[in-house]
Amino acid sequence: MTNHVVLYEPLMPANTGNIARTCAGTNTVLDLIEPLGFQIDNKKMKRAGLDYWDKVDVRMHDDLDAFLKTLGPNDEMYLISKFSSKNYAEVDYTDPKKNYYFVFGKETTGLPETFMREYYDRNLRIPMSNNIRCYNLSNSVAMVLLEALRQQGFPNMETAHHYENDKLKDDYNRPERYERNLGDKK
Repeated sequence: MTNHVVLYEPLMPANTGNIARTCAGTNTVLDLIEPLGFQIDNKKMKRAGLDYWDKVDVRMHDDLDAFLKTLGPNDEMYLISKFSSKNYAEVDYTDPKKNYYFVFGKETTGLPETFMREYYDRNLRIPMSNNIRCYNLSNSVAMVLLEALRQQGFPNMETAHHYENDKLKDDYNRPERYERNLGDKK
């Protein structure tokens, strides 16, 4: 099972850099569908991804059709769109025989309408209030991807780590510290 974040014609280098960093931290493949709104070596994108670019499996696709041709019979593709009525958290992403592709649209116009209609049953929505037009792209990626990873049991990821200069190291051997009510004062 492999997770993929697919960005359709991303425009903002900082978003793509932040998403690349999330992909590095979650062992997720990053598929980029061209044309991009920036050069792949853009300083803002590199800065947002910091020094993690060598840890990201980035796959470039000339266009949407070229990307679709890479999908196999065990691949599940989901289109993330505010126009869907199906909640992304209600989908099961745990079949170990499948690869999961989460496709996100361009920051300004989203995904092409014809593409969304063709894969109507594959459209998913992130719930939100009507106070905003949409969520930030990199935040949307993190929400959907981490839900899939949560369902999958966070494969090949550390769920706890102890650091030499750990701020909580004295608390690890004192479970009673965590049994108090969060509303209680120390």
